[in-house]
Amino acid sequence: MLMRTDPFRDLDRLTQQVFGTAARPAVMPMDAWRDGDEFVVEFDLPGMKPDSLDLDIERNVITVRAERPDLDTTRDMLAAERPRGVFSRQLFLGENLDTDRIEAEYTDGVLRLRIPVAEKAKPRKIDIAHHNGRKSIDA
Repeated sequence: MLMRTDPFRDLDRLTQQVFGTAARPAVMPMDAWRDGDEFVVEFDLPGMKPDSLDLDIERNVITVRAERPDLDTTRDMLAAERPRGVFSRQLFLGENLDTDRIEAEYTDGVLRLRIPVAEKAKPRKIDIAHHNGRKSIDA
């Protein structure tokens, strides 16, 4: 019997496994924006236990790591679509951010980082000294 193969279907399946799909991303989805003098970054990590989250910074690279444990093998699963295992993502930060004052909180399945802009990178006004050519008379 002759079997038909579709190399594009196989490639599509492999791509979905590596990169994920919109419904099931392979990496943790992220939003980032500037809010005044700080940057805010949010990662979607639904169903993660707070003690399974890990946040490291080395130089200007933040690594976010989370783990969702494997399924309980004693269960008779009807569907198992949620990704399991270890997830990690790295952010490369610019030199203008203050990595010593990063704040992180995990609420309702969202990990939020607040990264302040470094004082040296904030715009500031420089006073200009001027001399009008007059001599002052001390009395």
